[in-house]
Amino acid sequence: MTFSLSATGRALALGLLVLVGACTEDKKAASNAPKAPPPATEVGIVVARPETLPVTNNLPGRIAATRIAEVRPRVSGIVVERVFQQGSIVKEGDVLYRIDPAPFRVRVESAAATLKRAQATHLQARQQSDRIVELRERNVASVQQQESATAALAQADADVAVAQAGLTSAQLDLQYSEVKAPISGRIGRALITEGALVGNNAADNLATIQQLDPVYADFTQSAGDLLALRRALKLGALTGSDPGAANVRLLFDDGSEYKHPGRLLFSEATVDATTGQVTLRGEFPNSDGDLLPGMYVRVVIEQGMQSNAIAVPQQAIQRDGSGQAQLYIVKPDGTLELRPVKAGRTVDHRVVIDDGLKADEHVMVEGFQKIRPGARFTGKPWRQDPASTGASAPAATTGKQG
Repeated sequence: MTFSLSATGRALALGLLVLVGACTEDKKAASNAPKAPPPATEVGIVVARPETLPVTNNLPGRIAATRIAEVRPRVSGIVVERVFQQGSIVKEGDVLYRIDPAPFRVRVESAAATLKRAQATHLQARQQSDRIVELRERNVASVQQQESATAALAQADADVAVAQAGLTSAQLDLQYSEVKAPISGRIGRALITEGALVGNNAADNLATIQQLDPVYADFTQSAGDLLALRRALKLGALTGSDPGAANVRLLFDDGSEYKHPGRLLFSEATVDATTGQVTLRGEFPNSDGDLLPGMYVRVVIEQGMQSNAIAVPQQAIQRDGSGQAQLYIVKPDGTLELRPVKAGRTVDHRVVIDDGLKADEHVMVEGFQKIRPGARFTGKPWRQDPASTGASAPAATTGKQG
């Protein structure tokens, strides 16, 4: 009985050993089997597409009034009344100041009396001349009497003309006692008060009127940049636009864009010897009065169109230690290539790549934190978040990116 149990135990032990061996072989086979590759990491990409983009410049400028007039008196006297409201809009011909008119009225009355006396003398001289002519025809008066009468009539004519001119001058002075606006526009502060003595000389400025609708924006561009643009136009790299129809926009200090576009009027024919800049002038409507003379602005001017340009979103640009611009390119096999590129101007939150990027290449824009050694990538079309591009951001600049 004891012998039988031992044989049974040995049989069970042998079976267990065979089972354990089989499991071990299965584990070894499983460990030696090839591993499945990890799934590709999905990142946001854009496809480089050639397109026609505007060549714009973002230049510093100042607002200036289109017309400026200093209000000055034409006669001397005491100011008795200021009629206008300081800072208000005035129309051409509006009365601004009144100078004491009493002395001028007296002069008008005196000139009118002088004219009447000259006219009476003229009437007497004409009657005398007519009488002498009649007597001469009857040979009663002499030739000398006739000549004297004719001369007296001519002198009376001249006296009437002088008196008439004196009356006109006195009437003008009376009119000029009301100082009127020479142009329409916004008037500034009053530079004199009632009771002040003013005179018809260049030193007496009573107020200043500025026409602010429309306004000018005077801005400068370096002569080198302007020359480079003209060369590009000649070589055919750019297509130009009509200067009178060039698209000009304004940006405020906070980056917000002025709602009304303007037009380019002209550019100076000379270069400032001290700064090397060329002055350009644009004209902008200002019906709301948002633009004030002396205000600092940025002027965005379109100076040409570049064909076959390739632009990528700003956030796709990476920088190395020296500041060199780089792009991650997702290759067809799923690997990444970090490629140095030459970045140019910015247009609508995108950077124009001047060199280093070809058409139809996939540029990585989103998912940089997912980059790992040996990882493989697949691209999905990237869409810009509308909240990341506010209306206050500049629409186009020419600042170099790398």
